[in-house]
Amino acid sequence: MLKFRQLPGLYAIVRMAPNTPVPDWATKGGNFTSITRTSDELSIVCRLTNLPADADSQLRWICLKLEGPFPFSQTGILLSFIEPLSNNGVPVFAISTFDTDYVLVPEEFAGQALQALNKAGHELNDLQLE
Repeated sequence: MLKFRQLPGLYAIVRMAPNTPVPDWATKGGNFTSITRTSDELSIVCRLTNLPADADSQLRWICLKLEGPFPFSQTGILLSFIEPLSNNGVPVFAISTFDTDYVLVPEEFAGQALQALNKAGHELNDLQLE
């Protein structure tokens, strides 16, 4: 069983060209921001409220934070969390940090996701993060 919390607000996932400079709006506050550059793309995950009108994000996402930290030697953590979602047809976008994992789920699947996680024995911590 894993404990997790839902971060407040909605999130956006934006894909940009790989050589695009990181825009200022991508680095504004919030509980969670992820900026990843590869040779193929620049991916930005941020609060939906940070997004300018001309930025393209097709979906609105909720963000679930697993209550870490988890040692690198502990295996199967993320799998145990996303498997019930996958088995119930819930799309996910997962991001790992040094200490923990974040799983984003399209807003329209939020209820279905929380129900599947509860049924799998994972526990939602209702305390809100600022």
